[in-house]
Amino acid sequence: MKFRILASLSIVFFAGCATTRLPSNLSNAIVNSDDLSTVQDGLPSYLLMVDALTLTYPNSESLHLTAASLNGAYGGVFVGPEDVERKKLLSKKALGHAQTAFCLHDDDACGLTAMDANQLAEALVEWQDAKDIPYLYSLGTAWASYIQSNSDDWLVVAQLGQAETVLKQVASLDPTYEKGTALLYLGVMNSILPPSLGGKPDVAKHYYEQALEVAQGQNLIIYVYYAANYARLVFDQELHDELLNEVLELDPYVDGYTLQNIYAQKQAVELLASSNDYF
Repeated sequence: MKFRILASLSIVFFAGCATTRLPSNLSNAIVNSDDLSTVQDGLPSYLLMVDALTLTYPNSESLHLTAASLNGAYGGVFVGPEDVERKKLLSKKALGHAQTAFCLHDDDACGLTAMDANQLAEALVEWQDAKDIPYLYSLGTAWASYIQSNSDDWLVVAQLGQAETVLKQVASLDPTYEKGTALLYLGVMNSILPPSLGGKPDVAKHYYEQALEVAQGQNLIIYVYYAANYARLVFDQELHDELLNEVLELDPYVDGYTLQNIYAQKQAVELLASSNDYF
């Protein structure tokens, strides 16, 4: 099984003691940069710094959320598919930080990833407040990316339903969170496989459309995954090209999403170039 699940580039901002607080403009500079190459070259240093800070301040929820986001983003976007072991390592670190952050937020969450699907669904009822969303989102996205990076291990792939359950909780509490990214993950999860193998493209399409609606043209990666994972799956070239051309027409400069949008436009160009060959 080979598939790719989005690793969000949105950096989670955090606050803490004056001695541990990283300048917020550093995070702003990353997510609002339009230079993918510079970010790719510089991000590992930032990643090491945040990892070190989590060791210095192990009880900081916000630092662990940031470390989860950063490790997941770097591994998902800047580490090539040929470097399988590195992707696995980074996704494992991201999931570990996400788990730790949620556990620090509420010790009832410490064992969530060890639960089966039914146990998890029952447990999640406990977290229904807006303050819980960042932790649910971090866990769900990191878990999904970990599964993607270990798609050669069926015991890990079997956890996909649990990760989906967590992200459904996020989407039900606030579908607009991170401009529809939880909905996007759900769309991707349901368009991994063709219908003959258990895929649910109709369900996926519903999630993609919901994500586009709440993002209002500001989260361009939604269009790219809709085209790559759904339109190609159902062999709809008209929809495929329409979505990708729209990505190229929209303004990528959105506060907090510029880097991700520039990346989306780059992906759109590549997908359009291969459109006729694919269809």
